[in-house]
Amino acid sequence: MYVTAKAQSEINKIRINHVGYYTKGPKAAIIIAPVNSDDFFILSESKKDTVFKGKLENEMQSKNSSLKTRYADFSSFQKNGKYVVAIPGYPNSCSFEIKQHAQHAVAVSSLKGFYYQRVSMPLEEKYAGKWARPAGHPDTAVLIHASAATPKRPEGFVISSPYGWYDAGDYNKYIVNSGITMGTLLSAYEDFTTYFDTLETNIPESNDKVPDILNEVCYNLRWMLTMQDPNDGGVYHKCTNAAFDGMVMPGITKLSRYVVQKGTAATLDFAAVTAQACRIFKKFDKQLPGLSDSCLKASQSAWQWALANPAVAYNQEEINKTFSPKITTGAYGDKHFDDEWFWAASELLATTKDKQYYAVVQQHINTTMTLPSWSNVQMLGYYTLLRRKNNLAAYSNDIAFVSKQLIAFADGYLEPVQANAFKTVMGRSPKDFNWGSNSNAANQSIILINAWLQTRDKKYLTNALSNLDYILGRNATGYSFVTGVGCKSTMHPHHRPSVADNIAAPIPGLLAGGPNPGRQDGSKYEFTEPETAYVDIDPAYASNEIAINWNAPLVYIANAFEALAPQAGW
Repeated sequence: MYVTAKAQSEINKIRINHVGYYTKGPKAAIIIAPVNSDDFFILSESKKDTVFKGKLENEMQSKNSSLKTRYADFSSFQKNGKYVVAIPGYPNSCSFEIKQHAQHAVAVSSLKGFYYQRVSMPLEEKYAGKWARPAGHPDTAVLIHASAATPKRPEGFVISSPYGWYDAGDYNKYIVNSGITMGTLLSAYEDFTTYFDTLETNIPESNDKVPDILNEVCYNLRWMLTMQDPNDGGVYHKCTNAAFDGMVMPGITKLSRYVVQKGTAATLDFAAVTAQACRIFKKFDKQLPGLSDSCLKASQSAWQWALANPAVAYNQEEINKTFSPKITTGAYGDKHFDDEWFWAASELLATTKDKQYYAVVQQHINTTMTLPSWSNVQMLGYYTLLRRKNNLAAYSNDIAFVSKQLIAFADGYLEPVQANAFKTVMGRSPKDFNWGSNSNAANQSIILINAWLQTRDKKYLTNALSNLDYILGRNATGYSFVTGVGCKSTMHPHHRPSVADNIAAPIPGLLAGGPNPGRQDGSKYEFTEPETAYVDIDPAYASNEIAINWNAPLVYIANAFEALAPQAGW
């Protein structure tokens, strides 16, 4: 039985980060108005001792819903322990911690979430706990779909394409969405290498002298490499059933699996990921012999295919008019490839320093910056140019331009915060709330963290942290949107294993999509305003599905704060 947003708002007017706060970091709660007090209190978890008293700020009207709020700042309270926020006459908040490694639990849980999405292998109890399960789809006998047929690989030709992650709440594997996911995780490792080198998440590979984040990436990378046609370098768009499986455990159905049409977006995303992987895995040649070299060869081969096929769009509707069986799983269709060209060229330039890639980088470098998504990966190229600037001295003027543009873009996120009723970067306009809105919040924070990496100005980190607070409960719904994290977290995600496993708790560490006034799933939403249009029921896939490309930026920011908190003086 789930609790609706309405019931939650009636029970508890206090919105906090359910996990907690850094000892010397910013700390805030949002109180849903009206309340009959101007004071708020921090109590010990036992409720016996008042440890802090503060004044609520004046009431604010939200621009994204009919809610009114009051802001409670307790940043000056810096004693480690477990506490609650209290308002006279109302129920207390759920308990939270103040401590040095405040976000460690969500940092580890969000990364471990990828392990639970693994295809083709059993999840053993010693790693998966009560969510242990048999192997799902083996994908060792996958058919070439008619849309992907070539003389050397005709329709019905059998290939092996195991490993990888289930993309979202379904059981298919998509190169385009893996692209941004892998780019984000690899970037997290490049940006915070020392931190990730010692982070353990209790996965089967944890003791192999390769960082756990890279072991997890490698599991999906090995699948991606099977999706390249060795005869020409092109990359298939996805490995999929013809239609979605029902709400059953993985591997229950035995429907045929297919790889479908090669496309420019998939091939360039693949080229970018494998180029980035090449330089990262180079130092692990002893543990993973030949992987780095294989990645570079695959990347260069994909690049050559894209040069010969620069505008092949994956159009599922058109494919289904010509070929059978009809494919009705996630399309991830994209008709605009400038961003993929830029990202792939940036990664190949950073890895090889070959000037042929610079020509493409230069052609697209002036493009207006936008929040990254699976259909627009331009920003990933900018991040790489900035982090590799010391290795790309010949292009210092271009990289200085990118740095200036990124800082200006980040500044645009800071200006509206004080006018936001929840005092978070997320929610500067109703447009923030769409399908996968929580990934918008996480990606906004990545932009601000990158601005901090360029400037070391703490205002960027402080504001970036506000969005992690948002994801973990400081929002209009009161939910922590990460399964298994917080006293009021998503319990019924649109996620087949979580629905079908007969375990009350969902698989942990997965980020729900978040408020989406579009409500494309046709479920009943009690609230429909932009920042409240969320319902915790599994049919509500438009707001309550999970997806690897949403979890990846959560992994980035939660672990970034753990890595950077000491530098920030938190």
